[in-house]
Amino acid sequence: MSGYSPVDLRALAGNGPLKRQLEGEQAHRGLSHAYILAGPAGSGKRTLAGLLSAAMVCSGGGEIPCGSCPSCKKALAGIHPDVITIEPQGKELTVAQIRDLRADAYVRPNEARRKVYRIYQAQAMNASAQNALLKLLEEGPAYAAFLLLTDNAATLLPTIRSRCQTLTLSPVSPAEAEAWLARRYPQRTQEQRQAAAEHCEGLLGRAVAELEGEAGTLRQEAQAAEALLEILCGGREADLMAFCVRLEREKWDRDALAALLDELSLLLRDAQAAACGACREADPRRRALAERAAGALSPGRLMHAQDLTRRMQGALAFNLGAGHLLGWLAAGLSGR
Repeated sequence: MSGYSPVDLRALAGNGPLKRQLEGEQAHRGLSHAYILAGPAGSGKRTLAGLLSAAMVCSGGGEIPCGSCPSCKKALAGIHPDVITIEPQGKELTVAQIRDLRADAYVRPNEARRKVYRIYQAQAMNASAQNALLKLLEEGPAYAAFLLLTDNAATLLPTIRSRCQTLTLSPVSPAEAEAWLARRYPQRTQEQRQAAAEHCEGLLGRAVAELEGEAGTLRQEAQAAEALLEILCGGREADLMAFCVRLEREKWDRDALAALLDELSLLLRDAQAAACGACREADPRRRALAERAAGALSPGRLMHAQDLTRRMQGALAFNLGAGHLLGWLAAGLSGR
């Protein structure tokens, strides 16, 4: 019989295979010292990192994290002294940050048996920073644990990946999304939750952003995506070029561009569905735009735009510059 307490991951929606992997691992040898948490924005990486951090410092009995001991409460509130978060300074996680982390790792934990380092946007580490981390992953103290959160594990050096276990988060099903939103937002109407579940494409972070946005207003990224689709319907290449130049001048960052592409992908999906008479969009404005796009653009043009959008979403994971990305967008969308 295992001497390890079972791990409780019920707070993470969906992801059954990943949960079973961690539950089996905990039962046989306990949680590992290093994980890569990979998945697109909104897939639950931070939720999983929070649960694993709390589990590693939990001082209660039974399942971990128990959620009720002082250690769990501190960890889940983000104030535990032995759970340390590192994020990029500007666009990069610098080698100086990783060296500071490495020095801190050799200071024993304050309260818990383990000391947990959560590295957000791990893909922002350059090669020097990753190599500085590598030695710590190989030879660090036994009590130190590392959670590397990234949109794409392939952006990390093979030597880093070989010393971590990769946990890839998957989109949840529409039913799982609706059930999760019903628990979190009981005050919202069923129609609001259903619409958010449909728009998020299985990424609950997007649904949260929609439901917690200002009522009656569109986020900047959604407005830009709608404007871009309108330009595509109009067919004027000069308008498309001007749109991309404006985004460049406004210095849209990677996260904003990612959100714009997410919204554009949803709109193109709805347009393709509208072309088949199967659009389920509940918002009358977005539905009208989808139907307009279905009438103005051929099925081949819609498929080309959707394919280009998805390739650009993948390119963002490799820190492609906004200028290059927007040039690619303009050239690709005007090329058909």
